[in-house]
Amino acid sequence: MNSNIEMTADAVPLSELVRRGELLSADCPSREVLKHVTSRWGVLVLMVLLDEQMCRFSDLRRKVDGVSEKMLAQTLQWLAADGFVVRTSYDVVPPHVDYRLTPLGEEVARQVSSLADWIEINLARIMGARASSQGAGESI
Repeated sequence: MNSNIEMTADAVPLSELVRRGELLSADCPSREVLKHVTSRWGVLVLMVLLDEQMCRFSDLRRKVDGVSEKMLAQTLQWLAADGFVVRTSYDVVPPHVDYRLTPLGEEVARQVSSLADWIEINLARIMGARASSQGAGESI
């Protein structure tokens, strides 16, 4: 077996999982998790929580510039339901709620942070390709 192939927890090569088509199947539950984790707001929330360890809702909203209160709340609900984020509510006035990553959330946050880093490193190349395709009259 190729030693460069990553393995899942069950020792199944990732490329074999894709070859079996589970993620490519329309009814695969992985797609819903993928949507939550790789959404614009999901990626950014995971990155902030990875850096900060714990955040209040208002801190997250300030750090993730441009996210609406509704989208942040929805994103946090999705990530919590998927087991990536823990919401801790304190019985005080005014209400105080903290969010932090679970160990599973830390794992996925490191993965999306790597993707975000790759995008930042390659942004000039990406923007150049975008400009070239727009200049050639191509549309997506």
